[in-house]
Amino acid sequence: MGLVTADMAVSLDLVGAGRDQSLEHPFGPHVGHRLHTWMFEHEDESADELAAILHARAYVMGRHMFGPGRGEWDPEWQGWWGPEPPYHAPVFVLCSRPREPLVMEGGTTFHFVTDGIDAALERARGAAGDADVSIAGGVGTLNAYLAADLVDELRLHVVPFTVGEGLRVFDGVPHLTMEPVSSRTTPHVTHLTWRRP
Repeated sequence: MGLVTADMAVSLDLVGAGRDQSLEHPFGPHVGHRLHTWMFEHEDESADELAAILHARAYVMGRHMFGPGRGEWDPEWQGWWGPEPPYHAPVFVLCSRPREPLVMEGGTTFHFVTDGIDAALERARGAAGDADVSIAGGVGTLNAYLAADLVDELRLHVVPFTVGEGLRVFDGVPHLTMEPVSSRTTPHVTHLTWRRP
């Protein structure tokens, strides 16, 4: 069986998303896109890390990573990524309201899971076979899997600024021990990797 990995871009104070998410501000108006400039404006400096993010053969994400909606589903909404999301694999979206699977171009299908983090991970593992499964985010979803001790490898991509408020990685996570595996720094981000002992 493959690893359960997780990648999250965070500020120096471990904020992975701001508050007040909206269609215009996926990470909140205070954060904007600053957490991800290393991915989109300086991608050549982090090619190996970007490839590792897309190495998994199935993904789990929270509803708010899939979209800004909070109530009933908008059937027209198909995610932030356009007609061909970058995953090219099954994605299991944690949510409280059922929705039919959404088949996208390039091999991505979004499946909507209403029965919790264990069920979503089990379905993702079944889809991935012996390959890795990635907890794609957002922060609340990552923290839920960390609190349940279900993440084998955690990769934080730390950008060099603080936010001061927002959703932080490790909030609500009880005692957790991980071993450092690697670190690498570019002018725009520090990549840190830990594994469960």
